[in-house]
Amino acid sequence: MQVLPDDTLAANQSANRSPASDTDDGRTTRGRRTATERTCMVTRRQLPVAALIRFVLDPDGAVTADVKRRLPGRGVWVTARRTVVAEAVRKRLFGRAFKTQVRVAADLPDRVEQLIEQSALDALSIARKAGLVVQGFAKVEAAVQSGAAPPAALIRARDAGEDGGRRLAHAFIRRTAADRVPSPAKIVQAFTSAQLDLALGRLNVVHAALLAGRASEAFLVRWRFLEDFRADEPGSDEPVSDAPVSDEPVSGPPVAGAPASENPPQAHPQAQVSSSTGTRIVND
Repeated sequence: MQVLPDDTLAANQSANRSPASDTDDGRTTRGRRTATERTCMVTRRQLPVAALIRFVLDPDGAVTADVKRRLPGRGVWVTARRTVVAEAVRKRLFGRAFKTQVRVAADLPDRVEQLIEQSALDALSIARKAGLVVQGFAKVEAAVQSGAAPPAALIRARDAGEDGGRRLAHAFIRRTAADRVPSPAKIVQAFTSAQLDLALGRLNVVHAALLAGRASEAFLVRWRFLEDFRADEPGSDEPVSDAPVSDEPVSGPPVAGAPASENPPQAHPQAQVSSSTGTRIVND
């Protein structure tokens, strides 16, 4: 029997490995699907599963989004962007991918967005139960200005008026800059006041602060996923909430370790602000 050197064996195994597929057979290992990358059936780009949405067929043959990637049965994968899901519906690509007759709702992109949105709100509710959400303008203002550390994010109802909100946002941005937090200040405006009421268990929620913690980070991951889905263009695979608006360098919260003279804490503060219309920059 011929024994191959280790490097030759590894090269042969790599050559025989099939590329990431745009489908799966539904099998899992300890509740998790083994592949870390899949191919989008629309764009044919190979992406991490975290940047994709899995779709399965329900018992009636209707295409259903498996946002948590847990539903049984064969799945197909689509880039997690509304525009890409809409293209899959328009070009009737689901039937081709599943290789069978399927039923596809014309408003599938809206249904997918609702599922992702609810997933983020559920995570926010868990963060509240963990004691990581401060509510009410006065309490939020105190957490921003005098807390031991700046909040992980500022939450504001997207249908709220400007009264007080702009001042609170600027205070949060300045505090983040003064504490030399390396990432941009996160201001979440993805949800209506009514949605925040249900998630946070009180009426007329307009402002809230998210304190640092594991449950808060879980919410921010789902919020970023929602913002990415709502983005008009596929663009980068990075979350829109954590990326600069352009490729040009922008001023903002100074990088940790930089000399104070190079990054004055209050010089042109800015933040990544999310809403249903995308990400924008707020300047003083």
